[in-house]
Amino acid sequence: MATVIKGEYKLVNCDSEYGTLKKVIVCEPRYMKIDEIINETQRHFAKDNINMKRAMKQHQDFVKIMTNHAVDVYKLPPMEKFPEQVFTRDIGFTIGETVFVSRMGSNIRDGEEKILRNWLLEHQVNLSLIEGDRIEGGDVIVHGNKVYIGVSGRTSEETIQELQSQLPHMEVIAVPFDPIFLHLDCVFNILSDKEALVYPHAFEEKDLKLLASHFELIEVNKDEQFTMGTNVLSIGNKKVLSLPCNKNVNRALRERGYEVLEVDISEIIKSGGSFRCCSMPLYRESVY
Repeated sequence: MATVIKGEYKLVNCDSEYGTLKKVIVCEPRYMKIDEIINETQRHFAKDNINMKRAMKQHQDFVKIMTNHAVDVYKLPPMEKFPEQVFTRDIGFTIGETVFVSRMGSNIRDGEEKILRNWLLEHQVNLSLIEGDRIEGGDVIVHGNKVYIGVSGRTSEETIQELQSQLPHMEVIAVPFDPIFLHLDCVFNILSDKEALVYPHAFEEKDLKLLASHFELIEVNKDEQFTMGTNVLSIGNKKVLSLPCNKNVNRALRERGYEVLEVDISEIIKSGGSFRCCSMPLYRESVY
């Protein structure tokens, strides 16, 4: 079941992952730390943990490059009890002119969605509250009249079916992958109408063939998957935010005509997410 709340004015729109980004929600990593290990990346960095001062500076650089490219950046209030709140992508997702908000798939993040919901209500945004099981925005990838949704430990098949019932005009495509990789956008990310980044070893052969039938797949190697090579953020006009350390990914993008905007958020990725995870688009210019 879902509760739909209609806003009084149009604020949101999203029909792709690469239309020009105009409005986005972020949250500063003011209280970011590896408290309870919830993914393999955190397990690797648990001993070092997060240098919060460095993470804050890197996040400011991330926000600055978006604002320099005419993106309106909205900030949710960070709360000490939510150490993963910087990853706003997971809290909700925009499809068409509606923001969908569901229950988080991890206990340590349970309650973050209420902060987003209150912000959306305050700003009178079209909102659909998905009730029942869980779905996180890192598993939701929009592509015109299609929505690819990862079947993961954070997103249930039951909720995927519920979302399909709310989007009768769209084709919802469930994409199973190895749940050790947390979210679909950690192993697959659409760059254009015809191109996508993929870490092939996360998928069974039949599911990889499905993706290959829709896109020219740019493969990411094991090392650069670990440093979130797939988790870039497209801001429009073939401009892509990517980590400097992912040299093979960046070279492959530049060879295909993309402008790669390198920003160092290496402290933030220690918790298992990069640029896409740290941004929840509200408005992209339509490309369909």
